[in-house]
Amino acid sequence: MSLAENIEFLSRLPKPGDWPIYGRGLQGEPPSPLTEVRDFGSNPGNLRMFAFAPARLQQPRALVVVLHGCGQTAAGYDLGAGWSTLAKHYGFALLLPQQQSANNANGCFNWFNKDDIARGHGEALSIREMIARMVREYDIDQRRIFITGLSAGGGMTSVMLATYPEVFAAGAIIAGLPFGVAAGVREALGVMRGSGSRPAGELGDLVRGASRHHGHFPRVSVWHGSADRTVHPNNADDIVKQWLDVHQLPEAPMAETVVDGHPRQVWWNADGDTIVESYTIGDMAHGTPLGRAGDDRRYGRKGAFMLEAGISSSYHIAKFFGLTHWIRDAKPAIPQTPSTRLIPQVSLMAAAATIARPKADRPQAAAAEPVLPTQARAERANVQAVLERRKARPAPPQPREAAAPKPKVVSKPDKRPRVLDKVGRAILRVLMDAGLLQRR
Repeated sequence: MSLAENIEFLSRLPKPGDWPIYGRGLQGEPPSPLTEVRDFGSNPGNLRMFAFAPARLQQPRALVVVLHGCGQTAAGYDLGAGWSTLAKHYGFALLLPQQQSANNANGCFNWFNKDDIARGHGEALSIREMIARMVREYDIDQRRIFITGLSAGGGMTSVMLATYPEVFAAGAIIAGLPFGVAAGVREALGVMRGSGSRPAGELGDLVRGASRHHGHFPRVSVWHGSADRTVHPNNADDIVKQWLDVHQLPEAPMAETVVDGHPRQVWWNADGDTIVESYTIGDMAHGTPLGRAGDDRRYGRKGAFMLEAGISSSYHIAKFFGLTHWIRDAKPAIPQTPSTRLIPQVSLMAAAATIARPKADRPQAAAAEPVLPTQARAERANVQAVLERRKARPAPPQPREAAAPKPKVVSKPDKRPRVLDKVGRAILRVLMDAGLLQRR
């Protein structure tokens, strides 16, 4: 590699001046809940291991692996992206591997070094050993292990998803690169520039050839700024193509929406489960998007490569992983008694009300209904079946009057409440008595 190419490559990596808040320019590490863990395995990649687990963990227990970018540390990236705050709120464990300058002078994970990106070798194996330690120590459900990373950490996220696909349920790649497209600094520089895009089939073969796995592959969320000049946005397109080919999904998105002002493309499988999603963050440079989350909470703090974009990538990634349904401070559930077991789940109420409304009162859809996830479809079908059975019940026989003449009855509208109204009021009454719903 020529001197000029080396200089250009290094110019694209973080400078010491970019690190004073979240990297090596710190006088010391920022205050952090992370704890360093030693003796986690053979550690052929010579990485450091940091972990965090809140006092209460949701069941089944979940783990998120978080990989920092160049020039950052585990604690610095956690502070910027807000992952430990999310972990405390939603009750999951965190693993944050950290690069050492002895391996890479810029603190980057070596996503382009063939000795570090092969299954059973180098940095990839070190991270796998850390995961095994977390699973043993915190009794993690091995079906609920996830991974995410920024920049070089995003490139290493691609490596882990490809080389250990059986380990991860899903992953999220932020401003990262596809797996297997570089085997050295020269190729890495070209990929970062956005040159040398490959066909989808070739990209998919790189993942399929990284292990002997033939089962289900992880779901993938891709995030990239449209104004990124460090890692060209073409890489996001190639990551999406790579995983669509692995999952045998069409290249055309199945849905396109706008989330917090930014476009999102979605692909799902036959069961309606989202398998691949892609966010394009308009006018954002190289970094992790920060902003308001869906529940009006903010996660993370602005800094080098931590960019205000009006959307909390950490929150939406945790949601994609399925980790935001459990809330630490939730009130206790309604005690199970013979009567409460007859009450349908609260999540069924909206579906039941929609089904029970007269046709004339229902809004007319402009297009076909979207595909619902499996659980939602099952809940709706159950409610429909209950209502159909109630409609089919014969009306109870009315007692006959004596032969006395019947008084003249003035026709009045039928004020008998529908059965569903009674059930709905009963549900609301129980929820208010249990303190799960406030009176208005």
